[in-house]
Amino acid sequence: MFLDIASIFIKAGDGGDGIVSFHTEKYVDMGGPDGGDGGNGGSIIFVVDEGSSTLVDFQYAKHFRAENGANGASKNCRGKNGKDLIIKVPRGTIIRDKTSGEIIADMFYKDSRFVAQAGGLGGKGNARFATPQRKAPKFSQKGEKTVEIPLTLELKTIADVGLVGFPNVGKSTLLSVVSAAKPKIANYHFTTLSPILGVVKHYDKSFVMADIPGLIEGASEGAGLGHSFLRHVERVRLIVHVVDISGCEGRDPYEDYQIINRELKKYSKSLSELPQIVCANKCDLVEDEKQIDEFERKIGKKVFRLSAVAHKGLEDLLNEISKELDLLPEIEPVHIERVAKQKDYSSFEIVTDGEGFFEVVGPLVDSLVRNVVLSDFESNRYFQKQLQEKGVIQALKDEGCEEGDTVRISDIEFDFVE
Repeated sequence: MFLDIASIFIKAGDGGDGIVSFHTEKYVDMGGPDGGDGGNGGSIIFVVDEGSSTLVDFQYAKHFRAENGANGASKNCRGKNGKDLIIKVPRGTIIRDKTSGEIIADMFYKDSRFVAQAGGLGGKGNARFATPQRKAPKFSQKGEKTVEIPLTLELKTIADVGLVGFPNVGKSTLLSVVSAAKPKIANYHFTTLSPILGVVKHYDKSFVMADIPGLIEGASEGAGLGHSFLRHVERVRLIVHVVDISGCEGRDPYEDYQIINRELKKYSKSLSELPQIVCANKCDLVEDEKQIDEFERKIGKKVFRLSAVAHKGLEDLLNEISKELDLLPEIEPVHIERVAKQKDYSSFEIVTDGEGFFEVVGPLVDSLVRNVVLSDFESNRYFQKQLQEKGVIQALKDEGCEEGDTVRISDIEFDFVE
């Protein structure tokens, strides 16, 4: 089965918690804190699998989660880091943020590697909080939690030349005789249901040619194989437009030519502007050569006459393709402008029900939850100090919070007291 678009969910591993521990040993008095840090969570990493040409592996496997970091241990033992989760995708896969639609990565090269989500940082053990003034800290830091992210994977074939044309015009046959590719060939519509790539060697040059699934009228709106066809033409440098000049299936070659170009233009203006070589295939079935001359006159450009089945006219076509490719720029990956977003751990907002209940949410809350243990006096004092310094107390007052009202910060709930 061929699948060229899929939706998945990824979640990097959570960081392990630091622990509270004190060294205990016979004959050792007041051994001091020895709680170790938690390990970092595993990251989600995409890499290219050259042996794959479809996203079918993602048809049923939708959720991908990396391993969590282990908690710290006594004797200053650091928790084990979680294993990274490697996700293999075909070359040419574009990764989008499903929520915003933004392209975040293009797995264009054979060695492409993309860290889609870094694992959460491990929390610090109580040994890390010991100071000359605070010799026995009874609190530690929790590991950083990660959130699940929805992504869209979209496969776009990478080839130098794309064969376009109505179904059954001979694209697969042409590819099979100029390369070592073995596409399925039969006399019915949509024999080719997925892009098939072949390497064409012509004298001292070589290039990749793709047999793209057949196009019909209305494809730009999704008819037939629709976007499953057009998506794979976007990356090619040169289009070879194959027309059944014999009209043996009752279609008019010129009308077919116009429809294909119209659909390309509707889908993408840049596609319609790609250089195009026109091939009149099945010339061996044409009784009157004037029929081909008339077609050439109508489209206003040179037509290469060939019979893929009889291996006629191939040399001239390959010479022209090589000549055109020499003049065209190489294929480039999608240009991605991503500005690294630094998480602002001081930001927050107040949510209220208007009846004496106030909740503080935002990155500041995530940071406080990791660093606060209310049962510890010093940690509790740090918590209250942060609420004052970060402007939370003032913001609560501005929202109408009064003494005795209930305030919740994550799973910490308390009555407001001025």
